[in-house]
Amino acid sequence: MSSVSVRYIVDDVDAAIGFYCAQLGFTEVMHPAPAFAMLSKDDLRLLLSAPNREGGGGRPLSDGSTPQPGGWNRFTLQVDDLEAEIDRLEEAGVTLRSELIEGIGGRQVLVADPSGNLVELFQPTRDEARL
Repeated sequence: MSSVSVRYIVDDVDAAIGFYCAQLGFTEVMHPAPAFAMLSKDDLRLLLSAPNREGGGGRPLSDGSTPQPGGWNRFTLQVDDLEAEIDRLEEAGVTLRSELIEGIGGRQVLVADPSGNLVELFQPTRDEARL
């Protein structure tokens, strides 16, 4: 059972499912409607919603604002070999939003899903930074 849920607004739910399952190792839990899917990976449940008027996480708010994908918020997936992941993703044509970044507790790269939402791949270099 997942302990954390994150909702991402995406332009195309089917494209997002393909990306997260094929490139980042997620499993499809359900896809009951064209505008919604639920995926899982370890303790993370990822809810994918496309903007739509029928309800759910993609529905416009009462002030008329419509959920949009993208931005700088992201979740982090820990990896064992960041360079190998970068090579694999580049070969698959995945968009990298950053170069490899050396940080205080580890190394990271930002990957964009098909709608521009970010995922951080993180390789810890300090024990305290490990999940």
